[in-house]
Amino acid sequence: MSDEIDRNNLNFYQELAEDNKSKVVLMVLDGLGGLPLESGGKTELEIAHTPRMDALACESICGLHSPVGPGIIPGSGPAHLGLFGYDPVKYQVGRGVLSALGIGFDLREGDVAARGNFCTVDEKGIITDRRAGRISSEKNRELCKLLRKIEIPGISIHIETVKEYRFLFVMGGKNLSGEVSATDPQNVGEKPLDPIPENEEAKYTAELIKKFIDKARNVLADHSPANMILLRGFSKRPQWPDFEDTFKVRAVAIAAYPMYRGVAKLVGMNALESGDTLDEEFSILEKNWLNYDFFFIHVKKIDSYGEDGKDKDKIRLIEEVDTYIPRLLKLKPDVLIVTGDHSTPSVLKSHSWHPVPVMIRSKYSRVDTVSEFGERACMYGGLGPRIPSHHLMPIAMANAGRLEKFGA
Repeated sequence: MSDEIDRNNLNFYQELAEDNKSKVVLMVLDGLGGLPLESGGKTELEIAHTPRMDALACESICGLHSPVGPGIIPGSGPAHLGLFGYDPVKYQVGRGVLSALGIGFDLREGDVAARGNFCTVDEKGIITDRRAGRISSEKNRELCKLLRKIEIPGISIHIETVKEYRFLFVMGGKNLSGEVSATDPQNVGEKPLDPIPENEEAKYTAELIKKFIDKARNVLADHSPANMILLRGFSKRPQWPDFEDTFKVRAVAIAAYPMYRGVAKLVGMNALESGDTLDEEFSILEKNWLNYDFFFIHVKKIDSYGEDGKDKDKIRLIEEVDTYIPRLLKLKPDVLIVTGDHSTPSVLKSHSWHPVPVMIRSKYSRVDTVSEFGERACMYGGLGPRIPSHHLMPIAMANAGRLEKFGA
């Protein structure tokens, strides 16, 4: 098989796919991967007491997957697209579209969307907190009402609460472009960036965005800790191959955070809202078990704790997830994938480039010698120490008996 087919051509898999009613579960522990908390020590996953996941590893083929490529720090969007089988280098989209789809916003042709963060700046305009102390969603809604009063001639502006400090920014009008750089420097201690057009056609859009930001700065000046905004992921909705058509499955996403429902919707999955607890997510899984063939279950706050440097909370939540494995196995999925979308080491307080532990359990898995679900153990698994993330989905579908033979 050529590298071009292997990496990029989803139509190739569509021609081989068949529906045999088998059940596939992809459980993503967001930001799962980590680094040793001290020199020569263990990662959060290795410290966590996870007897059930360790038992699964003994029945699985394991390894480490690379979300985008060696040394590349992935965003959440590309990291999830890779897990869904879409080469994230080829299939690129801004965070704004994912946020819009995640909250059910109806993006029209020509709309440009961006993800917004409320943030904190000091008297010199320097960012001191990119997430404004993780304000409540209720406070977010109050601030969004203020931003909706901003008017820019020639365009329509839509501001919607997403969750906590996150909001959606959408521009509607003629001759708009999504080719504008982010205003979020991704670091504290710096000032917000100006929106920069990435080509000549985007100059008009960048000017409009700058006008909005200037007005937002004035509107929010007295509302610390959320006294400024950051925008990133400017984009229009792309047209991509449909996940359900490609792999011949009825697919559903179960995720508390809107962005992850958005990336699932972008590739054609249905998406079900859930509460913030694992119990609520697993209850929805159980209630819908007969309605779908492919289930994407997302656990968010492992990533949040990693970003905040809260290693003990990250460990605690990994251990809590472990207690739900029996409920998952009771459903008897034909294929179970347990992994993370990317690494978020607590010691770095950010996403990182490190490959992520993964295990695939099915009756057809070629079980390896890995007996513990952790970074160092999975390095020696049968999937290898750096399998591209977008190769995992075809492997899972093959284990589900959903790919026919190629060629005579």
